[in-house]
Amino acid sequence: MTERHDAVRADEPLAIAGEQVGLGERRDVLLTITESYSSAPVTVPIHVWRGARPGPVVFVTGAVHGDEINGTGIIRSLILRAPFDLEAGTLLLVPVVNILGFDRHTRYLPDRRDPNRSFPGTATGSLASRFAHRIFEEVVARADFGIDLHTAAVRRVNYPNVRGDLGNEGCERLVSAFGSELVVSSKGPKGSLRRAACAANCPTIILEAGEVWKVEPGIVEYGRRGIHNVLIDLGMTSGERRGPPFQLRVTKTTWVRAQVGGFLEFHVAPGSVVQRGQVLATNTSLIGREQNVLESPVSGVVLGMTTLPAVVPGDPVCHIAVRKVGLDKVRRAREALAPGSLHERVRDDLSRTVAVSRRG
Repeated sequence: MTERHDAVRADEPLAIAGEQVGLGERRDVLLTITESYSSAPVTVPIHVWRGARPGPVVFVTGAVHGDEINGTGIIRSLILRAPFDLEAGTLLLVPVVNILGFDRHTRYLPDRRDPNRSFPGTATGSLASRFAHRIFEEVVARADFGIDLHTAAVRRVNYPNVRGDLGNEGCERLVSAFGSELVVSSKGPKGSLRRAACAANCPTIILEAGEVWKVEPGIVEYGRRGIHNVLIDLGMTSGERRGPPFQLRVTKTTWVRAQVGGFLEFHVAPGSVVQRGQVLATNTSLIGREQNVLESPVSGVVLGMTTLPAVVPGDPVCHIAVRKVGLDKVRRAREALAPGSLHERVRDDLSRTVAVSRRG
């Protein structure tokens, strides 16, 4: 386990990236991660924001996958137009972790490794391992809690959901405070930032929402609200938490995959409630002749789906959060919502990502 920097809980200045930041201060720092092929330093910008009183240290990271920039938009909005005054504790805001992937509009690092399978990393390993190690030592090891912001992978879209190890007391607290309608209980893949952080006694959750290469206004608002809720719960700022209209927790998800090649007509959208046996998509030829019908093997909620209707056998089509009970409660809660509510606006925005038609 990585040694924790206990000094961050004291009244003394916080030391990060060679800079000293005292209580009540805000400062931009540059963390040198590695060197480029031309021997120039590769740096990651971090905004350090400290309240006037001691309190928890919370990191918020975006773009661990370099093309997933909704998190970048969320963090930038907190830096530029925060909906709160930070009264206690410290925020470590990292808009882009994978700066090398970000520069290339790609998920991975130049060595083709996934940074979110490389934590906590080592000081003498591969580029990805060294990269992860620097972020882990300078950011995660100084924090008490963490929120990591993600989107779906390329050619996919995710309905907003929070994921965390609900067997971890700290993660349970973060999940409950954040206020997401859909929660997936999981420890995360080996080498992921959140799993390594939890192992180092820094409870960390992730938000999965939206698409790559975009900063979506509804997702930004959703992330801002959730982070603000967490900070209120931790006593770092004042205000009243804004909870979700409902919350569905799941422990299992499953992908529904294409059986034949063809062009899909979608009959559900991200966030749709589905029953076992419900038609998700119709696979047609390029001239519109029906070839195959994809049905949901389970009841639950559409967690994510492809945005590319052209498929070959085995391609992922719909990601279903599996839940047998509680779906009627979700439907009733949605029916009671005003059209302009954040939940409905986000769901409407994401439904426009794919062309949805009724089953004829």
